[in-house]
Amino acid sequence: MSIIITDVAPRDGLQNQSVTVSAEAKVELIRLLHEAGVASVEATSFVSPKAVPHMADAEQVVAAVNASMPGLRTSVLVPNMKGLERAHAAGAREVAVVLSATETMNLKNINMSLARATEVCAQTLDAARRLRLRTRAYVAVAFDCPFEGPTPPSVVRQLAQRMAQAGADEIVIADTIGSAGPGAVKTLFEALAPELPVERLAAHFHDTRGLASANVWAALEAGVRRFDASVGGIGGCPFAPGAAGNAATEDLVLMAERSGLRTGISLSGLVRAVAYAEGVLGRPLGGRSMAWLRRHHAARGDTASA
Repeated sequence: MSIIITDVAPRDGLQNQSVTVSAEAKVELIRLLHEAGVASVEATSFVSPKAVPHMADAEQVVAAVNASMPGLRTSVLVPNMKGLERAHAAGAREVAVVLSATETMNLKNINMSLARATEVCAQTLDAARRLRLRTRAYVAVAFDCPFEGPTPPSVVRQLAQRMAQAGADEIVIADTIGSAGPGAVKTLFEALAPELPVERLAAHFHDTRGLASANVWAALEAGVRRFDASVGGIGGCPFAPGAAGNAATEDLVLMAERSGLRTGISLSGLVRAVAYAEGVLGRPLGGRSMAWLRRHHAARGDTASA
């Protein structure tokens, strides 16, 4: 059995860093991930540079990745029709929209009501489909909102269905602030499965409370086989108080391999990608398994391919 991991470090991981990362460095990180066997990457975001200055080089990143890594599945985040137009003009082949599941999160994040944000996302997905682009739709704060508390599962189910109806190829259920527990994760995905084909569902977890890997396992038990992760655990939403780093790609790959699941991703390659990201960001990185992985691959001369 295989699982599919989309590494979101180049976008979700780098959008909120204290240092500016050049387009060249972002492309090199993507190259290292591709070299490690990562087949799907979230590369950048076509949001307003005023809102997220670290993503101002989106066109440059997409052009470089398309030219040097044509076989890599690369998605980009688009907040609205304007973002979609920019992404399409830049040559993006897959786009993602983000819909927060609560009124307050949408107001704080994009200054829209939940109803209006739902409409904008649906319009953007429909337009992307007409452009023959592959699409993803995130349902953010799907378990808890930093402003409103627990998110009703019925709302998440309704929004996921709406995004599917609008044409999303993949629906990503996101634990944006890392507050979910395995029980809630399994219950929500089991509730979604009869309404949406499980092959269209994906999960996005943060490790705020140290439960990201446990939550991935709970989603696996509910039939989910697509997951977001970020090499080195880089990340954190700038608009969601309390959102710590993403689930680390290396942790998910190690757990999958120790459980007999295939990912096609080299752990030694991920170690090299983390080392590169540390140099770029100027601080230590790595998921919970990184200390062991470094010792293990150093002892084997860093030649073992996982």
